[in-house]
Amino acid sequence: MAERSEATRRAARLDLDDRVAGELRNGLALLAEHTVTAITAEVPSYSGTLTGQMRDKIENAVRIALGTFLQLVERSYGASTPLVPAVEAAYALGSGEARSGRSVDALLAAYRVGARVSWREMSAIAVRGQLPAATVAEFAELMFAYIDELSAASVAGHADELASTGLIRRRNLERLTQQLVTGADEEVLLRSAERADWPTPQTLTAVLLPRSNLRPVLKLLPGQTLESADDLPGGTPGDETAGLLVPDAHGDRRRQLARLLRDRRAVLGPARPWTQVAYSWQRTTRALTLGLRPDDAGAPLDTEAHLAELLLSHDPEGLADLRARVLAPLAALPPTTAERLTETLRSWLLHHGRRDDVAADLFVHPQTVRYRMGQLRQLYGERLTDPATVLDLTLALAFPPRARINELLPQD
Repeated sequence: MAERSEATRRAARLDLDDRVAGELRNGLALLAEHTVTAITAEVPSYSGTLTGQMRDKIENAVRIALGTFLQLVERSYGASTPLVPAVEAAYALGSGEARSGRSVDALLAAYRVGARVSWREMSAIAVRGQLPAATVAEFAELMFAYIDELSAASVAGHADELASTGLIRRRNLERLTQQLVTGADEEVLLRSAERADWPTPQTLTAVLLPRSNLRPVLKLLPGQTLESADDLPGGTPGDETAGLLVPDAHGDRRRQLARLLRDRRAVLGPARPWTQVAYSWQRTTRALTLGLRPDDAGAPLDTEAHLAELLLSHDPEGLADLRARVLAPLAALPPTTAERLTETLRSWLLHHGRRDDVAADLFVHPQTVRYRMGQLRQLYGERLTDPATVLDLTLALAFPPRARINELLPQD
């Protein structure tokens, strides 16, 4: 405070008797003791905490604060009395109370109790000193204005400490989230969780959803939920994809999570032990990369229902090579014929050779299925009864369901 405060300026006009001021100074130690005793008795947050060295420290702070006030009102000191040390001490007090976990309400309650006790004892001395009533009234007004300035400084210190602590914790949580999704070592994750003051859950589940849906969903999820700071690819223009790690959404709670995500265009990964959530994250991002999306009914895309597709797409070049090899007998056919036989072969494999089911799937007559399968047997021979060949064909033709033959066969 470079300039004098209102309390400082008004102090110069207060006509306080030197004898009364001296008696007030002599009673500061006892007054500080009474003030702290009243605070511990009346403010629950301080009950049982202000003992030993801590009590001595607080009593000394009260004594210094009241001593500064008396300097303000002594005529010999005058209007140049600086308030900076007292205000800085009050600011530090508020900051320390925030670090101790006490609320600003508790801090202000302590100020109110302290002001009441201080004025009760100071006014008794002023009255015994036969100060004029106008002087006593001015003295009271000045004292409460001074305490208001100190309490305001403490509130500012408390708020700044919380803001700083909150920013640091947010940064620690962001770092922990990044380490989780990239699969950092368990020891690293444990240290980061402790640093971020994040209570570790049993499992974590990765969830991806449009950023526009993020805030409404977060309000419904546990406070431990972690949010990725980075936008992910796969979103629509103007609406990037956000990522969440939801704690303990396994078992029956997975269905609850799916209900919360309804109509949010979300992709839901598997629950994993919290230190292994990178696997869940990789699966959801993989589904998004493949273009898998929630259905029109509004339910989230559950990656557990698409495991075969996700598995087969993990090595796209390997899958393409497998398709090319197992479909080589069709390479010499006209593309339209090859495509028709390919879809027939796929349906035949998936329906275990049940001709009527294949016909219903392809919307053709059973005799057409018989004819096409006759062509395929001519091309493949005994290989269609070989378990290894059947497995390769099933894997190669499983996805996409209507793959065009020119995407599956080697290109010139």
